Amino acid sequence: MSVPPVTNLALLLGLSFFFGLAFEDFYRRDGEARPGGVRTFPLLAISGGLLYLIDTTSALPFVAGLIALAAWLVVYYRDRMRSVDATGAPDVELIVPVCNLLAYLLGPIALGEPPWVGVGVTVAAVLLLAGRERLHRLARRVETREIVIAGQFLLLTGLVLPLLPNEPVTTLTSITPYKVWLALLAVCTISYASYLLRRYVAPPGGDLWVAALGGLYSSTATTVVLARRGAADPAALPRAQAGIILATALMYPRVLVVIGVFNPKLALGLAPPLLALALIGLLLAFWQYRRAGAPPRELAPEQEAQRNPLELSAAALFAVLFVVISVASSWVKSRFGETGIDVLAAIVGITDIDPFVLSLAQGVAAPLSIAAAGAAVLIATASNNLLKAGYAATFAGLRRSLPAVGALVALALGGILIALWLILNGA
Repeated sequence: MSVPPVTNLALLLGLSFFFGLAFEDFYRRDGEARPGGVRTFPLLAISGGLLYLIDTTSALPFVAGLIALAAWLVVYYRDRMRSVDATGAPDVELIVPVCNLLAYLLGPIALGEPPWVGVGVTVAAVLLLAGRERLHRLARRVETREIVIAGQFLLLTGLVLPLLPNEPVTTLTSITPYKVWLALLAVCTISYASYLLRRYVAPPGGDLWVAALGGLYSSTATTVVLARRGAADPAALPRAQAGIILATALMYPRVLVVIGVFNPKLALGLAPPLLALALIGLLLAFWQYRRAGAPPRELAPEQEAQRNPLELSAAALFAVLFVVISVASSWVKSRFGETGIDVLAAIVGITDIDPFVLSLAQGVAAPLSIAAAGAAVLIATASNNLLKAGYAATFAGLRRSLPAVGALVALALGGILIALWLILNGA
């Protein structure tokens, strides 16, 4: 039996004591007595660790101890099933046996695995234990439809992605099915994270929260929603315009992150202009927010733009657009050169710029220099800003939405000027 370092033993005692303290505090607050705590868990962890060290090859002593503990927990669980709570339901739960088993397993984990494993397992267990009420409230808020869609997405991520070939399947483009799906996952992951934050974390009535997270999800959809809100409630229009500008400002770092996943060199070259445009947008949004003043009333949460970005129909549409734009980019580059790519960038800006940006990041239209690819990205974002300015003017009226329209046009012109500079000086 090899003797573990004293640091492993200290880690075992510290983690088991911390786990037991959290367990005991959780149940003692309600006056409930459950097996486990600051003495039981360290003893269980020491027992598990020593039995593991006796025979690390077959682990028979450790398994025997685990069976004995499981038998005792079964007896405890059956006895608890006879008692009832105030509502008449059985006063029993699996969390107590599971925590005792985990305390026993902490012994071999702390003595035989890297320290981060034991620390991670213990902290995760404590957080899950302490966050029971919050997690239950969250589970009640999440719709079944969203759980099903997220489950489908996880299956497609873990099952489909590894099976896709990473070789071109057509001579029309160098893009591979694997890269298509990887691009889809990159965009959907950012969109879904902002969607969840927006729906379950953003405070009610937090219009700027909605705008900020909407910019990470879809600045175009957020612009339409806020413009319609301002048209329906003129008193809310000034703050809605601030939200429109804010959503567009946050579009730039979102594009930068998506590019960085596939082409760090291009992202590094685009970082100065994109972050500069984002900063200008933030300043304009802050200026408009200060002009708007306090909200006349608490704004109701907007439901129009709550579409789940992981819906399979949207994912399929993105994949089709990505392939089509990739083929178009390759053909345009071969027929019209870099000028054709810039024209295509202006065209795709009025639709969804993500497939085009990702095709550039993955080098589908290669060979493109960093300056040429960066200019195309800036032209696409500028075209998209002009589209959003048109939406704002259409839904809220040009005169009433002039601050937002002017800010979006200014950002578009700034992007075009930087793109022209890259074209003229980046060759």
